[in-house]
Amino acid sequence: MKLTIEEFKEIFEKIKKMDFVPSQRKGPTGIGYTLETLLGINENNDASPDVEGAELKAHRINSNNLITLFTFNNKAWKIQPLEVVKKYGSLDRDGRQGLYYTMSLKPNSAGLFLDVQKDTIAVRHISGTIVVEWYLEKLAERFIQKLPSLIFVSAFSEMRDGKEYFNFQRAQLMKDTTPELLCNQFKSENILVDLRLHDKGTMARNHGTGFRAYEDRLPQLFRLVLDL
Repeated sequence: MKLTIEEFKEIFEKIKKMDFVPSQRKGPTGIGYTLETLLGINENNDASPDVEGAELKAHRINSNNLITLFTFNNKAWKIQPLEVVKKYGSLDRDGRQGLYYTMSLKPNSAGLFLDVQKDTIAVRHISGTIVVEWYLEKLAERFIQKLPSLIFVSAFSEMRDGKEYFNFQRAQLMKDTTPELLCNQFKSENILVDLRLHDKGTMARNHGTGFRAYEDRLPQLFRLVLDL
């Protein structure tokens, strides 16, 4: 079942008046599954949005879980990835030389840090070497491609006799971003950069550089945020 924005708003008004409702599934995916069930949306493997061109994301209020916004590596590496792994990596849990770091503005144990400029962000070494660099304009394009429109639903969560209950409170429609906005979010460390690659002998196995954000800070990443 696909809903229009107006149909979503009408049903969601009724959901808000239900007070706390029991989760329809155990675990972290329970909130999304419960919301979809109440909206009359059937679970499926269809990648297309369930609400008029908008992705639907349910969020537990006061949760600081991280979600992956997108991955992006296209023409970004300034040094061959295998060379970077060998030079700056460390042993991973499988005993391989790996580069599994969440980058921040402060240098890590390998001397790598996230450098944010007006038009670019880069992973640099304290020596000044640029390891990988992205143009913010390209990141904004990738962001909009993956999340052109998002309905962000927030709910209180509480446990009763070992079962989770949700009280759905608020729905926000969020659209669009800009390079300038993303730049500020990187500076505030509201968007994190995960390097995820390891030495595979003759090459580096790259699982895709992940751009992640805290769920509760998602509204700060969009240019337009409207209450539904």
